[in-house]
Amino acid sequence: MALRVRARGKFDDFSVRHDPHPALYPSAYGGCPPPLHDAREKGGLTFRTDVCAILDAMHRAGPCVLTLLALLAGCAPGRDLPPLAAVPPGPYRLGAGDELRIITVSDEALTGNFRINGSGDIELPMLGRFHAGGRSASGLGRALAVALRQAGLERDPSVAVEVVRYRPVFVLGEVNKPGGFPYQPGMTVLSAVALAGGFTYRAIERYAAVVRPGPGGPTEAKARPASALEPGDVVTVFERQY
Repeated sequence: MALRVRARGKFDDFSVRHDPHPALYPSAYGGCPPPLHDAREKGGLTFRTDVCAILDAMHRAGPCVLTLLALLAGCAPGRDLPPLAAVPPGPYRLGAGDELRIITVSDEALTGNFRINGSGDIELPMLGRFHAGGRSASGLGRALAVALRQAGLERDPSVAVEVVRYRPVFVLGEVNKPGGFPYQPGMTVLSAVALAGGFTYRAIERYAAVVRPGPGGPTEAKARPASALEPGDVVTVFERQY
């Protein structure tokens, strides 16, 4: 290895050879390999001792650094979380915060935009409160048609339901612009992070935590960048420890 050392405003070149087996060297070096060959004194400064100390410290610290990194990796936040469950196949299930467009053929009073409240209900003219949470859009349309027929409001009703705006996904932690973002079908952890301005330089990019609401309460799991998200998910990007 070649060193270029500055002494009294001038540079000089030194050639360094380091042997990783100090026991092979005589006691004249004090157990430390001679780190500097063709060493010279320049301007009254001797570089042999300093270079020997630096190289010896690097050689001795190697295993300690590896051990420290392994310990830090074992303490990484979110490391022990269970893996995020895959999004179940089938139609999307409506939930609180979704905005719906309901179209009732031949009845403008029952046509319009409606938002599902925190209880999973929508408020409809003439029908009043109607539970929509947990249903698919097509399933809600069929249920509304049955309710209109039973209430005597329509003889042969035809009702269509579509999602106008999904409830948001939230991204927190080590991203540049944390906050809530509209869900889009097919959204993944990585695409949600992109909407949040990308990772910060301190972010753990290999995985994130996702809190997902469910019938039995919210659950927290570890997700990979390609993991699919659902509306209402809360993504937390962790900070690196080293």
